[in-house]
Amino acid sequence: MSGYLPPAAPPRAPQYKPGCGARLCRWIVLRAGWRLAGTLPDVPKVILIGAPHSSFWDGVWGMLMKIALGLKVGIMIKAELFRGPLGWLLRKLDTIPVQRKRAYGVVEQMVQHFADSDALWLGITPEGTRRVVKRWRSGFWQIARGAHVPVQLVYFDYPSKTIGFGPLLQMGPDLDAEMTRIRAFYAPYRGKYRGVG
Repeated sequence: MSGYLPPAAPPRAPQYKPGCGARLCRWIVLRAGWRLAGTLPDVPKVILIGAPHSSFWDGVWGMLMKIALGLKVGIMIKAELFRGPLGWLLRKLDTIPVQRKRAYGVVEQMVQHFADSDALWLGITPEGTRRVVKRWRSGFWQIARGAHVPVQLVYFDYPSKTIGFGPLLQMGPDLDAEMTRIRAFYAPYRGKYRGVG
């Protein structure tokens, strides 16, 4: 199957100026046969949740895809990793330092980050691990509710080499109901080693 990528990111999405890095990543993604399916949301602020997350390669293909599209997508990483020369690289890759030991929790930090930003796309893996889990973490739901931003469902389907964009959802007050409808959406898709379980 040949790869496919749209020619440009939506106008209101946070994005880079086109450059050599984007062209190189685009070539790699297309050469490897990956494609993008669905419609990228034309919104300045959104939480992207990605599943199934079963392999280190999800992060690699996801990073290549976002650079290829010229999209700035923030990923939360513990603040300790930003010390020294690695911090420069992590900032270039749009990672967001999170103080996990502060009394002011991660959810509150991200809600504040959204409030302080004109445009922010935040990527989260709701499974929180590459292993099978029965219950997904609720952080994305809490952040979406607190920051009043929508949630974009993004799936990895390795058999078809597709990273797909599903529905854009507003999170309601019933966490269990939201988790049920979201997990039902992901049921047909298979990561590198498994589905959502």
